[in-house]
Amino acid sequence: MAGSLKSTSEGRTLVLTLSNPEHRNALSPDMYTAGVEALNAAENNPEIRSVIITGEGSTFCAGGDLQRLLANRQKELEVQTQSIDALHSWIDSIRTFPKPVIAAVEGAAAGAGFSLALASDFIVAADNAIFLMAHSSVALSPDGGGSWALTRALPRTLVARMLMLGERMPADRLHALGLVNELAPAGGAFAAALQLAEQLNQRAPNVMASVKELINEAQTSTLSEQLASERHHFVKNLRHRNAGEGIEAFLQKRKPIYP
Repeated sequence: MAGSLKSTSEGRTLVLTLSNPEHRNALSPDMYTAGVEALNAAENNPEIRSVIITGEGSTFCAGGDLQRLLANRQKELEVQTQSIDALHSWIDSIRTFPKPVIAAVEGAAAGAGFSLALASDFIVAADNAIFLMAHSSVALSPDGGGSWALTRALPRTLVARMLMLGERMPADRLHALGLVNELAPAGGAFAAALQLAEQLNQRAPNVMASVKELINEAQTSTLSEQLASERHHFVKNLRHRNAGEGIEAFLQKRKPIYP
């Protein structure tokens, strides 16, 4: 039975759950399409302030379904090309989504599952979670932007071991390297992610969108380009009603309330 992507909500947080527990939440094209559709709907819903991506049961995601990939070897090349394009559309939609996205990781985040976590703005992981890019172990190369994200976040020599040798990386080591934002006790990643989401939900949503856009632009911008973009966002946000509420609340020593 193919997996699915379950969509629920916890207050102002959308929860997307990878649901394919019989196969350790292995991914499928239907999940990719559902992920893009869910984020498109959430972007236009002012009641949603953040998103958590998690896995059903004790595993975040085992990556691609090897049985499906094996079957795709007998089909036209376009079948697998379209499948990867759909995955990459979901990855791109997470990166460009104007609201914070948190990956809550229990167990293993492998292959494209690791890429999915890397596309998120925050990774909250159980202290016994494992991250790995095992593509090379089955004579495949990375997908889902994993090579792009890891190379920008970690030393090249470490990335080479992870991608070429499929080396498993424990959550505590990635936390020490700054790739994992928070560690939680085993079984507690989702609760910790929800607590983080609530903190984010209390901040001005227009500012969260600006910050995420600026972070994304900084990957390729020159300093002059980034300064111009910061000026644009700062002036735009100063004119937003939320800036009035935020500044007044600070001066009055109270918590701001953003609609």
